[in-house]
Amino acid sequence: MCQRWSGGLFLCFQAQAEAVSVEGKVTRYPSSHFAERAFCPRCGSHLWMRDTTTPDSPYELMPGLFDEARDWPLRSEIYTDRAFASVRLEGDHPRATASEYEAKNPHLEGDGI
Repeated sequence: MCQRWSGGLFLCFQAQAEAVSVEGKVTRYPSSHFAERAFCPRCGSHLWMRDTTTPDSPYELMPGLFDEARDWPLRSEIYTDRAFASVRLEGDHPRATASEYEAKNPHLEGDGI
């Protein structure tokens, strides 16, 4: 689903709920029974993805919202077996295939991406 939402590569960083403050209008879309995606209703920019099953779930924020993100290191990579051939991330960071990630995390079955 993230490749469909982003058009390919999907980047995010995790922030604890208590560290996030939201100003202005936000449109929240319930993208599954366990998560929401949020975007700016004025310009359409993606803001976050978040598990909605518990109130203190962390936010998966879009790094493009923060100028400082250019200097942040890549910490992990998931769905490596589904990456586009034209997009390969370099570095010595932890990687997980779809089956490895989905064995430990909520996900949507049958998305086929």
